[in-house]
Amino acid sequence: MKSTKLSGEDGGVFVVVGEPGEDAFQLLTNFAKSNQLSAAQLTGVGAFRRATVGWFDREAKDYRRIEVSQQCELLSLIGDIALSDDGPQVHAHVVLGLSDGTTRGGHLLSGEVWPTLEVIVREAPAVLRKTSHPELGLALIDPDRTHI
Repeated sequence: MKSTKLSGEDGGVFVVVGEPGEDAFQLLTNFAKSNQLSAAQLTGVGAFRRATVGWFDREAKDYRRIEVSQQCELLSLIGDIALSDDGPQVHAHVVLGLSDGTTRGGHLLSGEVWPTLEVIVREAPAVLRKTSHPELGLALIDPDRTHI
């Protein structure tokens, strides 16, 4: 992974570029932790050798894994970074384009970068905090715990 800060004093704008073979979700998580991000927006494009996306099953309170076992274009990545009990947490959704023009999409669980991943990270001068909701099986951004 390579990254650089493009601008900003009260929150910055970064570009993060993934290298072939890196896992997209892990590199974004590592970037968030190493930069101590507490509130940010993510957008990105690129391509994966293979990927796994998830569809949240309300009954199981877990993600159903959707494996994409082929080269795919990352048509869209959108998401956020907020603080959980374990530090910065990446929440990203993706749309993947397949060779026949069809798409797969969902919650990004993993994606093996090939040949690149290009993500713009817009940090906000705030702290977004997530609160665990055991009845849902998720931790969600809690506006009552968010502050500037």
